[in-house]
Amino acid sequence: MTTSQIIREQRDSVAILRLNRPEKLNALSREMVDSLSDELRQLKSQTSLRSIILTGAGERAFCVGTDIGELSQLDEDAARNFSVRGQTLCSQIESSPVPVIAAIDGLAVGGGCELALACHIRIASKTARFGLPETKLGVIPGYGGTQRLPREVGQSLALEMMLAGRTLSAEEALQHGLVNRITDQSELIMEAESLAGEISKLAPLAIRACLNAVTRGLELPLKDGLALETEIFASLFGTEDMREGTRAFFEKRPPVFKGA
Repeated sequence: MTTSQIIREQRDSVAILRLNRPEKLNALSREMVDSLSDELRQLKSQTSLRSIILTGAGERAFCVGTDIGELSQLDEDAARNFSVRGQTLCSQIESSPVPVIAAIDGLAVGGGCELALACHIRIASKTARFGLPETKLGVIPGYGGTQRLPREVGQSLALEMMLAGRTLSAEEALQHGLVNRITDQSELIMEAESLAGEISKLAPLAIRACLNAVTRGLELPLKDGLALETEIFASLFGTEDMREGTRAFFEKRPPVFKGA
């Protein structure tokens, strides 16, 4: 499916969503935010889907955040609604039932960095740069960056990035755990697809259950998170995939999972 600002490609059990405003460095317009939200909503109903790759068109930017032209026109009430819309989109990504892999090339700043932070796994090209420089505009991150970035890189570095406008290189992002791996620009999508392919070979119900346990559990006290893990763990013992996985182990053969 293709809209003017979002391109969706379907490759077997993997969907690739591409932000498509390369002439604006994939700056997030209201249309783009709404279209990406719609795409995620539609993909959620695909039972055969195993993972999603989120990336940007062009070689200069993954996404440079909210379109400044639109941002400059907001009053306080409109800004509140704009923030809620962006946070809702990021929450959609974070709560996706299948892994969302960010393939980041070039700039990922402002709302673009916040989109990446909402993804479960992040792969960056060697040219990638990360930052939350909203204070330079007299505002703060509004799509969840003040909450997610400290959880990823620690409070001290996160505050330096926001208060001083520090940008991290791909190597620095890898060092601080902001990305999982870095690769050559020409191999970025291939690397993301390779990882998605590895995920697709595993038990889909277990993958979804693991995502559910981690994303929900991180918001709970440890005791409650452990109880959640136990319930999700036990629920998988009623599935055919669990029986197939154990049979395949004893029979020394690759399992054939059906998502049932």
